[in-house]
Amino acid sequence: MKQGGLKDNGPAEAAPEAPAPNAGGRSPEVSVVIPHYDDLTNLRRCLSLLAAQSLERDRYEVIVADNNSRCGFEAVAAVCGDRARLVPAPIQGASEARNAGVRASRGRVLAFIDSDCRPAREWLENGLLALEAADMAGGAVDVDLSDEANPTAVEAFEKVFAFNFKRYIEKEKFSGSGNMFVSRRIFDHVGGFRNGVSEDKDWSHRAVALGYQWRFAPEARVSHPARREWEELTRKWRRTTAESYHLLAEKPFGRARWLARAWLVLLSPLVHTFVVLRSPKLKRAEQKASAIFVLFRLRWWRFLECHRIWIADARLRRRDAG
Repeated sequence: MKQGGLKDNGPAEAAPEAPAPNAGGRSPEVSVVIPHYDDLTNLRRCLSLLAAQSLERDRYEVIVADNNSRCGFEAVAAVCGDRARLVPAPIQGASEARNAGVRASRGRVLAFIDSDCRPAREWLENGLLALEAADMAGGAVDVDLSDEANPTAVEAFEKVFAFNFKRYIEKEKFSGSGNMFVSRRIFDHVGGFRNGVSEDKDWSHRAVALGYQWRFAPEARVSHPARREWEELTRKWRRTTAESYHLLAEKPFGRARWLARAWLVLLSPLVHTFVVLRSPKLKRAEQKASAIFVLFRLRWWRFLECHRIWIADARLRRRDAG
């Protein structure tokens, strides 16, 4: 929902469109849920790639939940055409849009993807295969650059560090909701996404607390364009930092742990510099140098942002108590 010639994992956008889904009235096996807000260009591309999946077209449906796009519901409907069913999601927030899409869906399996993701042709087929041996599955996310030979400094940083779903799933026990598969039975048991927190991490941890297990499915691939400029990067981190704070603040000693985490963030570039230097994703020394510069700059920015959020919340709590 987030808002070059980009490398595609799937067919070109000019792939022929599939007929209207489930024309025979059968309930689909899989419901693809896409939250959307003012992202028509990426949504059009995502839908084109979904229409050309290797999975038989009558086995899946696509639900787009529009979250009050400024371009208007009719403009979104024109992009969806007969490739997706469009539903309104009037409560603002990606989590609420995903929940609205789930309520409108009919499949026994839910496949979550964001409007700016580009699914590989076998994405759905491989996601279903992964679920045969797991309760829940998260796939891999490749980072697309506008110019592979000449990335911006921010793109070079993102190429190394963004969307590490293998680490998220295997170490942190959550999957990002931009590439996530779960049965409707389990989703209903866990409950919907919560607004105002890191909704995918919160949902994943609630599922794990109920005894369900994640599996990393590298064959279920999507790609995502790298953020190009500093403003794009900090806009993303401003949102995710606030969501992470609200999630941690609910836990015992959460606010104290937050401050400790802020100092770890500040120190982390000393270790992560070696991650950049060893990464095969960047080929030239100047690309690695620019990624390291962004690494240090961003961790300092996050350190300050963590303290800004903590101070603002402390003031709010004192005001409410008084």
